[in-house]
Amino acid sequence: MANNVFFNGIPVEIERKYLIKMPDLEILKAQPEYDSSIIEQIYILENGVFCGGRIRKRIFKNQTKYYETHKKNINGLSKFEIEEEITADVYEQLSHDIVPKSRPIRKTRHCFAFKGQLLELDIYEFWKDKATVEVELGSEQQTVILPDFIEVIADVTGNRNYSNYSLSFNNSIF
Repeated sequence: MANNVFFNGIPVEIERKYLIKMPDLEILKAQPEYDSSIIEQIYILENGVFCGGRIRKRIFKNQTKYYETHKKNINGLSKFEIEEEITADVYEQLSHDIVPKSRPIRKTRHCFAFKGQLLELDIYEFWKDKATVEVELGSEQQTVILPDFIEVIADVTGNRNYSNYSLSFNNSIF
């Protein structure tokens, strides 16, 4: 259900991100098209072209896949995103290129459909009372509709303090 938005042939990610109160997991798991995965992501030293270089290990339905992703910010809402699947060996090798003073991010991602939107709700291991939810959009003008069981603390779209990159440095202050 991912959106396929491109600019000059490069995939563009358009999403809004919200800081939310920790949801009721039983209600969450009962949502349409619900799935979950365990994610570990590590921010790696840059290659000079894109910002936001990371590697990700994703465990989904007892299968582990590895990815390398590079992003370049267009504005607070949209980013160019290049992602490719890599091997476990490449993941292990790149994990040694971690950005100094950052730590791996570990989270459980809960995905579900709501009113024609894909929602990705991340529950991080370092927060007990809050989480984030991202809504993938087909355009920057698209209106976001969240389910009633999600209680928004703040719209943090474009707020660098709540990017996973920033959280990899200091996740305890929020």
